[in-house]
Amino acid sequence: MENLLLSLEAILQWDTLLLMFIGVLAGIIFGSIPGFTITMAVALTLPFSFGLEPLQGIALMMGVWIGGASGGLISACLLGIPGTPSAVATTFDGYPMTKSGQPGRALAIGLWSSFFGAIIGGIILVLAAPMLAGWALRFGPWEFFSLMVFGLSAIASLGQGNLLKGIAAGLIGMFVGTIGLDPVLGTERFTFGTVEMLGGFDFLPILIGIFAFSQLLSEVQNKNRQTFDFDKKVSLSYPIGKTIKDMFSSIVNVVRSSIIGTIVGALPGAGSSIANLLSYDIAKKTSKHPEKFGKGTKDGVIAAETANNSSEGGALIPTLALGIPGSAVTAMMMGALLIHGIQPGPFFLTTQPVLANGIFLSFFISAFFMLIIQTFGIRAFLRINDVPLHYLLPIVITLCALGSFAINNRVFDMWVLLLFGVIGYLLKKTDFSLAAFVLGVILGPMTEENLRRALETNPDPMLFISRPISGTLIFLTVASIGYALYTNYRYNKKIKAEQLPEDPSLKV
Repeated sequence: MENLLLSLEAILQWDTLLLMFIGVLAGIIFGSIPGFTITMAVALTLPFSFGLEPLQGIALMMGVWIGGASGGLISACLLGIPGTPSAVATTFDGYPMTKSGQPGRALAIGLWSSFFGAIIGGIILVLAAPMLAGWALRFGPWEFFSLMVFGLSAIASLGQGNLLKGIAAGLIGMFVGTIGLDPVLGTERFTFGTVEMLGGFDFLPILIGIFAFSQLLSEVQNKNRQTFDFDKKVSLSYPIGKTIKDMFSSIVNVVRSSIIGTIVGALPGAGSSIANLLSYDIAKKTSKHPEKFGKGTKDGVIAAETANNSSEGGALIPTLALGIPGSAVTAMMMGALLIHGIQPGPFFLTTQPVLANGIFLSFFISAFFMLIIQTFGIRAFLRINDVPLHYLLPIVITLCALGSFAINNRVFDMWVLLLFGVIGYLLKKTDFSLAAFVLGVILGPMTEENLRRALETNPDPMLFISRPISGTLIFLTVASIGYALYTNYRYNKKIKAEQLPEDPSLKV
């Protein structure tokens, strides 16, 4: 209790709170701009942390991190373009809600989902850090491979009623992930002698191209772009009471998605992007109305955003308890602590209790700041849809191009953006799943790497089944694919039944 009071005294200083508030605001802005990732935003704050006290520096970075994790939902819901890679699944239902005239509801549900996800993830972080960190440490290449395969099984249910097209899109994405140098042998694969392709395609330009450019090209083609009357009170904002009611009517989804996000976030290298997509897939599989997913259901937004934000709490678990960064952002936080001579690890929670509790408190306070800033800024965010297309289009394209260029400071990434923008547009026009493609790009290389690591360590393939955690994940993969096949069959049968009375050949 004494250490907790000392942490409260340190974190509730006006200058520390101001740093957190500025960090959250900056994070939301960076997160809402396609291409300007959370990692990039936190990296910009890293030099400032060197001149601050350790707790203040971490509090500033924490604010940017939490704000950015939530900021991605703004462009995801309003433009159909994920502001961050971890907001990919948010676009699946957030943007359809906006197109159906409910932009306020989409943002409000996404915001409160982000808040509840962060709070639940933070509680799990505080109460179960040693246990979950020890569990994550038991993951070897066999378990990581099985986890990636389990994630890839989501491709089967992301085909929007067309299983074969969903699988095809996923396989195309996995192929794209193989381009570059072989991760083990170092040989060139599909580079065609191009030096820039030796490192493969960076994921961020692919993501921006697939979602941003394909969406922008569709908007250009659509001469009758839908706009919204923001003079209507229901569009300008969404009552908090109704939002809370929406959240509690899906409380099982909220808790389940938060737990999934925290567990995935606790696995070093897994990341919030996987948590976002995996949680969405599980929510769809367990829903009583899976056919509503992708058409603007609140459960899709809730599943994506709660997992996205709870994964941040999970990523702190191995960082603080084991000294193993759970993500790129926590690696920078760990670097900031090391600059001050503080070593995160098994003894950190006992030797630095005031600082550890201060980090926990900054996590929760940043979540409240995020809720407040977005609640009062929601009217300004909704005005994005009121901007004429001929103004909005060049602005978004410029930001996307700058974001792609800023990753490695090379023009090649801008060409990658254009290439995958065209590919995304063609996939979208032919009803191939963009989500399945992106999932293949993300998980394909990780699956290959861990498979080869496992077989090099021990060539016995039975270890993938005999190891308890790996075997459980393989079983869940089989069950997931079987359930996807069943729901796909049921969905197609329902569609045929609805179309049957309208078939003129059946009329007498």
